[in-house]
Amino acid sequence: MNPEQLPDGLPVPSDDGAADHLPGSAVPALALPTTDGREVDLAALGQPRAVLYVYPMTARPGVPSPDGWDQIPGARGCTPESCGFRDHHAELAAAGAQVCGLSSQDTDYQAEAVTRLRLPFPLISDSDMLLARQLALPTFTVGDLRLYKRITLVLRDHRVEHVFYPVFPPDRHAQHVLDWLHANPTS
Repeated sequence: MNPEQLPDGLPVPSDDGAADHLPGSAVPALALPTTDGREVDLAALGQPRAVLYVYPMTARPGVPSPDGWDQIPGARGCTPESCGFRDHHAELAAAGAQVCGLSSQDTDYQAEAVTRLRLPFPLISDSDMLLARQLALPTFTVGDLRLYKRITLVLRDHRVEHVFYPVFPPDRHAQHVLDWLHANPTS
């Protein structure tokens, strides 16, 4: 299976209300490692805007996904979502948004994805799921793994300005974010 393509018939996630509290929330000051060798303070993102897409885990070619992965609504699609943000990166930047991805995978794992997928932006590692605790972000468990549910936060002036949740289909999500940015300019 090609991890850059979504299979047909994936279950659609439903809005369970787990993100209703987020708009207007202060972005916590959390220093997290990135794939470009820095630490980023999440509270410093969003000047003027940042798009922080949070995802469960990036697949690697030849490495099987967790058992039942395709039956978990919203789980499959991290690679196509990242490729969408890659493909729209220049347009998102022109719309005034810095782009970052975040998952609970460590930076070594994420660095492979950045190289393989040719991502022009860093991925942020939150292996201790600190952001989940600070903002009560939605998560799920599969096997022994606790992972983020797919959610995108538009950050502006140290606050969560807008939330995309649930995100589906993930391969078209970057265009949805871009459309929202164009409809809601900062000036």
